[in-house]
Amino acid sequence: MAGDPVPRVRERWGGYASLIRSNAASFEGPWLELDVRSLDVVPALTGSLGVIVTGSASSVTDMEPWMERTAACLRGLVRVGVPLLGICFGHQLLGKALGGRVTRNPRGREMGTVDFTLHRTDPVIGEAGVWQVNSTHLDSVTELPPGVELLGATELEPHAAVRFGENAWGVQFHPELDAALMREYFEARRTVLEGEGFGIEMAERDLRDAPLGARIIERFVRRALDTVRS
Repeated sequence: MAGDPVPRVRERWGGYASLIRSNAASFEGPWLELDVRSLDVVPALTGSLGVIVTGSASSVTDMEPWMERTAACLRGLVRVGVPLLGICFGHQLLGKALGGRVTRNPRGREMGTVDFTLHRTDPVIGEAGVWQVNSTHLDSVTELPPGVELLGATELEPHAAVRFGENAWGVQFHPELDAALMREYFEARRTVLEGEGFGIEMAERDLRDAPLGARIIERFVRRALDTVRS
């Protein structure tokens, strides 16, 4: 993990690892939770069936030493084909690690349940079409690394889903968050949002569960298992 959800979510539902595991209930194998902020995770990650890099309140634009260390690890994992899924911060760190650029989103904060357009069907992200996802972010991969495949976008995030390599994906939204969890995020950040003039009432009214987004986690786990079996 690269960070923690807002306090009330962590207290009531657990950290990002717990939220992610709850969306991959069919996988009965072991899960290893590592905090990349304080550990040298390279030896453990290189032996993994698959790696999910979580969201974080930290910013890739700061590129702290632990981020540099983790980025180097991710580059190595992409090279050897270990299945990777970056979520929000993890998506941005993958983008940065592979030669892209991460900045504040020039279109502004994206928060709430938003429409997501998947341009083409993908084995992990899902079937092409328009469906809803839950999102909360300020930063974006504003310049993609060379050679990657852009898969999908939202109104405020043109790089909402990216395939970084044969077995590496990133999503700017949070497939592990449902409407109840998103409400906790709005409550935790209410003062900041009000100061920005963000349309809180409208965004909260439109919150929805996003089951098609949530299935990304299950599909990624299956992909990791299939990669090992092959």
